[in-house]
Amino acid sequence: MPTHFAAFVATVALLAVLPGANNASITRQTLSYGRRAGLAAVAGSSTGIVVWAVAAAAGLSAVLLANPDAYLVLRLAGAAVLAGLGLQTLLTVNRPAEPGARRKGFLVGVLTSLGNPKAGVVAVSLIPQFVTPGGPVLLSSIALGVVWAAVSGTWFAFYVWVVDRGRARIASPATRKVVRAATGVTMLGLGVAVAIAA
Repeated sequence: MPTHFAAFVATVALLAVLPGANNASITRQTLSYGRRAGLAAVAGSSTGIVVWAVAAAAGLSAVLLANPDAYLVLRLAGAAVLAGLGLQTLLTVNRPAEPGARRKGFLVGVLTSLGNPKAGVVAVSLIPQFVTPGGPVLLSSIALGVVWAAVSGTWFAFYVWVVDRGRARIASPATRKVVRAATGVTMLGLGVAVAIAA
C-alpha cells in the first residue's frame, strides 16, 4: 500500500510545474497545432509516466542500479529523442503547420516522456520510497504511477489552456515563428545537456 500519499502528490505536483522536456514538447504541440494537439501531447506524456511506473515496478530500477551502462544507454536514447524533436521543430519553423500533424501529438508526448531522464529517475527512485514494505509492491507502484500521471496531466491540461489562449493572441506569423524557434532551441538544448551529463 502507498505510504505518505499527500507527500507523494505534493512531490509530483512540484515536478510537473518545473520546466523540462514535457513542458517544451507540450508547448511546441500547442503553439504549432492548437489546443487539441497540446492535449494529445498531455495524454501521451501521462501514458509515458504510467509506462515508467510499470517498468520501475517490474524491476527496471534494480537493473539500472546494477548496470550503469544500461542507465547510460537510457540517458543517451532520451537525449536523442529530445534533440531530435528540437531539431525537427527548428527545421519546420518556416513551414505552415500541417493540419494532419496534430494527430502526432500523442506520440510526441509519449516519446518525450519516455525519453525524459527526469521521469525515469522519478519512477525508479521516488516511487519505491512511497510503497509500504511488505505490501503489494507491484500494484502500489502502478497506482502511484497513475496518480503521478493524473496530477501531471491535470497541471498540463491547464498549461495547454493558458498557452492556447496566448497563441490565439499572437497574430503575427513572424512572432509565432520566433516562439516555435525558441521552443525548438530549448528542446535541442535539453537533449544536448542530457547527452553531455551522460
